[in-house]
Amino acid sequence: MIAVIGLVLGVLAGLLIEPTVPANLQPYLPIAVVAALDALFGGLRAYLDGIFDERVFLTSFLSNVVVAALIVFLGDQLGVGSQMTTAVIVVLGIRIFSNAASIRRHLFKA
Repeated sequence: MIAVIGLVLGVLAGLLIEPTVPANLQPYLPIAVVAALDALFGGLRAYLDGIFDERVFLTSFLSNVVVAALIVFLGDQLGVGSQMTTAVIVVLGIRIFSNAASIRRHLFKA
């Protein structure tokens, strides 16, 4: 429940404050959002399975964002930033859809 309240407060703060992202960090924002969504769907799946742990969720949330950004940063340094971005999006997208399918099965008992 605390995670949901934090998410709602974060979204509201972002909408009210309207922060600007520096130009050099803009390529990393979509990656961070997708990594955060992966952690969010994983947390929801764990909650529905009855194994949710706030520490695991917070660690997963932060580490997903940091690792995804580091992979893309490394790709930028090697000159293959767009390919690394695509790879990260694909991997996290597969995880998101897998978690969404599990959530759907749990909710609809299918």
